[in-house]
Amino acid sequence: MTSLVLIDGRPTTAESAKVSVFDRGFLYGDSVFETLRTYDGRPFALEQHLNRLARSAARVFIELPVSLAQLGREIASAVVGAGNAESYVRVSITRGVGESLGLDPGLARHPLRVVIVTPLKSPPADVYRDGVTAITHHAARATDGSSAAGAKLGNYLPAVLASRALGAAGAAEALLVDGRGAVIEGATSNVFAVLSDGTLVTPPENDGILLGITRETALSVAAQLGIPIRIESLPLGALLGASEVFISSSIRELVPVVRVDSTTIGDGRPGPITQRLLSHFREHCRRSVSV
Repeated sequence: MTSLVLIDGRPTTAESAKVSVFDRGFLYGDSVFETLRTYDGRPFALEQHLNRLARSAARVFIELPVSLAQLGREIASAVVGAGNAESYVRVSITRGVGESLGLDPGLARHPLRVVIVTPLKSPPADVYRDGVTAITHHAARATDGSSAAGAKLGNYLPAVLASRALGAAGAAEALLVDGRGAVIEGATSNVFAVLSDGTLVTPPENDGILLGITRETALSVAAQLGIPIRIESLPLGALLGASEVFISSSIRELVPVVRVDSTTIGDGRPGPITQRLLSHFREHCRRSVSV
């Protein structure tokens, strides 16, 4: 099991991979990125991830240095080159090195692309069997109130600060709460609640969420299973009173949340709808990469 890095399409080892300290991704977090994983050794939802990467880049006016087709080929070749049973993939596009130091984005002419492939480290089985604890966290994000809202930026400081609070609380995720008292998403995930009538609720795009690929897939699978769905704002009180809560992300898939702050969710165990959805979600992902 190995790690492999491509910098502007050129392969190198993780130990030898270097970018300039003058790169704007390092200096200002002036970059966009995507993370994805493989199933049966093949990248899942690669096209969707690349399209979202392009949308993020467009929102912050970073011109992609190569076509999405070429970037997709580079990712696929890096996954094969790493040779892992399953891989974690991170793709970053920075605005590149500027002609001189300064915030003006026009100073940079050549965006940099980096593909990192490492062995996938999935959560342990007891995470899905027993569920996890989450905390609530009030924080503004880098894109809030800007034209870049919804972009997946390299500037992840709010999520980093939210994650820092997790250790002290013994929690696995921080759920971000906005000024209205609504739960928007997790620091690194989307959030879902199952109401007492079995309806699946998740916040909408206009609440400022990142439209997760795993979220989209989970909603599609839920619809196939006939689970009622509502896309609407999720007040904290409604989430705390839900029968089931789970979070979604590319690497963790669907993780049941059995406690939020001091409140037990449902009966304190992963619920049947979450478990059913996770099982069918995994089947769907494996079928998708085998086509």
